[in-house]
Amino acid sequence: MSALRWGRGAAGLGWALWPAGRPGLLAEEGTLGGLWGCRRSSSASPCEQDRRRDWGHAELLEVLEARVRQLQADNVSEMRAKLLDVARIPEADGSQSPRKVEAGNEGAALGLTSRWAQKLHKEKLVMQKRRQKLEENLQKQARKHQLRVEPQLLNRQLAGWLQRWERSTPRSPWEEQLAQLLQEAPKRLSREEQHDQANRLSRMRYEAQQQRLLAFLECCVLADQLPLAHHVLVMHHSKSRQQRALTLPMYNTLLLGWARKGSFKELVYVFFMMKDAGLAPDLLSYAAALQCMGRLDQDASTIQRCLKQMAQDGLQLQELFTSLPLCKEDKAVLLRAVRKAEPTFLPLQPPLPSFEVNTSPLLKEIYSTDHPASFPKQHLPLETLKDLFQQQLSVEMATIVTVDSVEKAPSLTEEVLQARKTLQELRTRWEAELCLALQQTKAREAQAAREGRPSLFPYLCLLSEGELTQLMLQTLQVLSQQGESLLSLAQELGMRIFNRHVVQRKQLNDEVQALQERYFKYLHLLASDTQVVMSRLPRQHWEALGTTEASQDQPWPLTVVVQLGKQLAEVLVQTVKMPSNLAQLQDTQKLIPVLYHVYSFQSFRQIGILKPHPAFIQLLETAAERTMTFESAEVPMLCPPLPWTSPHSGAFLLSPTKLMRSLEGTIQHQRLLEGCPPSELHGALDALTQLGNCAWRVNGRVLDLVLTIFNAKGCPRLGVPSPASEAPRPSKHRLPANASPERKTELRRELARCLKVAREMHSLRTDALYRLSLAQHLRHRVFWLPHNMDFRGRTYPCPPHFNHLGSDLARALLEFAQGRPLGPHGLNWLKIHLVNLTGLKKRESLQSRLAFADEIMDDILDSADQPMTGRKWWMEADEPWQALACCMEIAQAVRAPNPAAYVSHFPVHQDGSCNGLQHYAALGRDSVGAASVNLVPSDVPQDVYSSVAAQEFVWQASHYLVRQVFNSLQEMFSSTRAIQRWLTESARLIARSGLAVEWVTPLGIPIVQPYHHDSKVSISGGIQSLTFCSSGDTNQKPNTLKQKNGFPPNFIHSLDSSHMMLTALHCYRKGLTFVSVHDCFWTHAADVAIMNQVCREQFVRLHSQPILHDLSRFLVERYCSGPRSTNAQVAKLQEMLLSVPKTGTFDLDQVKHSTYFFS
Repeated sequence: MSALRWGRGAAGLGWALWPAGRPGLLAEEGTLGGLWGCRRSSSASPCEQDRRRDWGHAELLEVLEARVRQLQADNVSEMRAKLLDVARIPEADGSQSPRKVEAGNEGAALGLTSRWAQKLHKEKLVMQKRRQKLEENLQKQARKHQLRVEPQLLNRQLAGWLQRWERSTPRSPWEEQLAQLLQEAPKRLSREEQHDQANRLSRMRYEAQQQRLLAFLECCVLADQLPLAHHVLVMHHSKSRQQRALTLPMYNTLLLGWARKGSFKELVYVFFMMKDAGLAPDLLSYAAALQCMGRLDQDASTIQRCLKQMAQDGLQLQELFTSLPLCKEDKAVLLRAVRKAEPTFLPLQPPLPSFEVNTSPLLKEIYSTDHPASFPKQHLPLETLKDLFQQQLSVEMATIVTVDSVEKAPSLTEEVLQARKTLQELRTRWEAELCLALQQTKAREAQAAREGRPSLFPYLCLLSEGELTQLMLQTLQVLSQQGESLLSLAQELGMRIFNRHVVQRKQLNDEVQALQERYFKYLHLLASDTQVVMSRLPRQHWEALGTTEASQDQPWPLTVVVQLGKQLAEVLVQTVKMPSNLAQLQDTQKLIPVLYHVYSFQSFRQIGILKPHPAFIQLLETAAERTMTFESAEVPMLCPPLPWTSPHSGAFLLSPTKLMRSLEGTIQHQRLLEGCPPSELHGALDALTQLGNCAWRVNGRVLDLVLTIFNAKGCPRLGVPSPASEAPRPSKHRLPANASPERKTELRRELARCLKVAREMHSLRTDALYRLSLAQHLRHRVFWLPHNMDFRGRTYPCPPHFNHLGSDLARALLEFAQGRPLGPHGLNWLKIHLVNLTGLKKRESLQSRLAFADEIMDDILDSADQPMTGRKWWMEADEPWQALACCMEIAQAVRAPNPAAYVSHFPVHQDGSCNGLQHYAALGRDSVGAASVNLVPSDVPQDVYSSVAAQEFVWQASHYLVRQVFNSLQEMFSSTRAIQRWLTESARLIARSGLAVEWVTPLGIPIVQPYHHDSKVSISGGIQSLTFCSSGDTNQKPNTLKQKNGFPPNFIHSLDSSHMMLTALHCYRKGLTFVSVHDCFWTHAADVAIMNQVCREQFVRLHSQPILHDLSRFLVERYCSGPRSTNAQVAKLQEMLLSVPKTGTFDLDQVKHSTYFFS
């Protein structure tokens, strides 16, 4: 069966892989060569020109020969005709040689006495030889460039076996060869074990190369370029040095690809290479072999032999269906093959993850079924939520969201209309030119892959040329006047291609329909008008609906992402041009590049920057187009997010999202999460799901005021950035010719300052424009903010531009979509919250703050009614926009007929007091420190800094005072300092042993510090060679300084994230709406008292665990066990780890009664 099948991703590009050769030259049918042709080109190499000249000469001789026949027929007698028969030149196939003609017709030779006939005869013989030589060279070149299918084995015995079998007649079946290969596999496994240490060192050395090659092979399979992947694998396998970098997953990728096509011969070739490389087949290898047999309907005996060998290798048949990430179709074919050998076989269903129980004592109540829970529902009915799901699905399938800009629209003058028309004409031209340039780029990359290099060709085949063109033009559209570094631009482009590919693949794999059916069932738990039999957490309910068939999307290596984006950026630079005179768009006009490449210094480093031409920027400003384009994952969701169920699955419907955000290219966090037992992550998964399930809406009154100021030149004092027109301008006066060097230096500094301020203003203005445009876009919508976490467990909203983690202005624009009646105490909490926002009564009691709010009620109401024309009291607050929003909410509440029944959507905050020191004081049971950070009940809030500050604050002594303050802090927090020293020294010794610091949070989240010495990665060629640093790989040497300095604060951050997650889960169980900004907790005004109680109880429960002793035990087991335990350095580390600091006598229960612990 033919092994070459082209798919959608390579439509029209088959010619790019054809070997150069004679047109119409056919390869053998049924091989990887397929049907190849030659590439047409407008220019030819000298060698190609010689070939064309030779073929031309041959054609000329044929014409002359025909003319000879014509002359003889017209002018010569019968005798002359006989002579012509004798002198007839042999055909090209050489069936009759010239000598035989002469030997048989000696008498007829006299007919060639004419001079022109002898010359013609001689030229014909020369051309025949040249034609034969040319055809031999073409055949050699065709064999050289043909995709290879048969492997070149380095093991002589194995190569001889394959060669003898190929030449034997008749050949034994391919199935027989596979059976013999599998029988020999265990011997290879033992050899691999003997050289395990060498292989481990080799893997460390070649890891980057391996990642890239594996990604290339996987991408070839996805782009339906399997023959090309096979060819590259064969070429790498045939060279001893390159073969060492090949891994079992690479061979398995090809095995699975050929199995899906039912190509048994090619599958056996891959097994030959596996055996030659000394690799034993694993479960996935056997699954591929069995799947191929199932597709080809092999006889039962062949399948039985395969199953028998699998059992001898210690692999269980049931694991084929429970342990492998196979799609539904693959499993069906696999089952068909297995049942042919074992008709009664029934695969076991994988256990539902929800049945696995988290054993953490901190989460016992959360997952207990003994006590009923009142989990909150969304405020929307089922049909509305279904409609919102369809809208969000459409957004993610489109991959982009177009939003109208909130900048003031210009008058549609003739100049503006002409600029827009010019832009449209240029874009139409650019689209055609970019598509052509991409075709040429693909052809070059295809040639590189044909030469055995893992090129960018399959990645460029994942999206159509039109889609890639739109991506590049969108990048050009949003490029700032100051430009952007080529490295960051390349990385962004590469990641956008990956994200689009993931979304498209899910659509092609029919995952969308399955997702919709499951999500509609899931909505019965959330909708306001439905009931479920058993009230569960969202993750538990989702998992109870069945196992997921969704594929796990492995990110591409960072080098591939950057190189792919760099290639597209260079195509953009070289292709996109515009007329030097925009008034005349003529083809004969001189064209100038729209983008140009320059170098600049940032932090003493020279970096390459792509900047748009000033004429193009001027054209954009004149056109003043009022649309902005965002990636779908950059915009809040229109329906509740998917619950987090694993490190791979959660948040957006189709767009890939990391559970743990990290620098691109780092894989250590993902490896830790994947190696963690699923139940250990339940606390974090459920907390992130709960935070994402909070529905939001835009505060329209605040938004209107902000937009008014934004379009009236802004107001930096209120956090509304001014436009670039308000930036300071350098002096316009000409510098006199006799100006002093000092004056010149002063002007240069002024110019640099003006440029710096202009760049900062542009950045702030753009950030505000994004936020306000999205707010206006979502003004009348309900939306959700899916969450993930950083490597310490701290949570963040995924959409970057519009969320509650932003500035005062960003927070003021948001309020809960679901309201809650204020109740008897809600209005008081609104008043206290307003005073907190002003920053005026930080040291006063809650009663004093409440009384102050009542005293200034006239100012509060004036601010709400006349924010821009009244007394403007709100503008003097520390957080002015949030204060204004709170004034408006209080005004509506006090004017309601029954304030207690007023439905409030306003979020009220409770902040921790020096939260890091609170955790240190609780860890060390430090009574003095605990009292200073409000862990102990008191009548007024305590301020740790005011407790130790000196009486006189003289500017000249400021540095001395700072030192004294921190010295006093160390004396007050003696236990805290001891814990810090212990953490720091432990991290230093761990890093010096060559390992990064790891630990597990009290909620079970595995953590590793991503601080390693940078390894430089270079991508050469093109307009600029890119060199960037990668510091997140565990194979790199840890950075001791960063490891030891980072461990204390990172460990404390992991504790405050654990406290927040516990509070979130228990508030959710009680039916509260809860969100957080790290150590600032938000809920409805009516529920502040309940949230405060939960917050204190969970802090006490968290620190009632032996946190430091658990950490010590984990670190000893992780770093001081096994073969390393006899090392003297390790012994010193173990001694340090076991010397856990002693604790004081502080009673944690006092926290439950401390009013100002969070306030």
